[in-house]
Amino acid sequence: MAYVDHAFSITEDDSAGSYAVHNSPPIKEISLAVALLVFGTVGIVVGFIMMYNKIGGDRGHGIFFAILGGMLFIPGFYYTRLAYYAYKGYKGFSFSNIPPV
Repeated sequence: MAYVDHAFSITEDDSAGSYAVHNSPPIKEISLAVALLVFGTVGIVVGFIMMYNKIGGDRGHGIFFAILGGMLFIPGFYYTRLAYYAYKGYKGFSFSNIPPV
């Protein structure tokens, strides 16, 4: 969610809105983010081991696993970090920033 400064709002409406904010942790989304983080980390480590030891005949298989691990790691790290900061109550972070699955 983007930050909106209401001090420079064009409208004269000062109400905070009629919607309720539910800030409960989305368990399914957080578990998916942690799973992506774990599998991405494992993929990167296994990929580098495969590249170093030339498992599979050449370094290509290791490079593939490392790239695949990186593609899993990046969103997993991002959403796990969002969930952690929202849990700790840092300003500007809330569980509503995590998109539903």
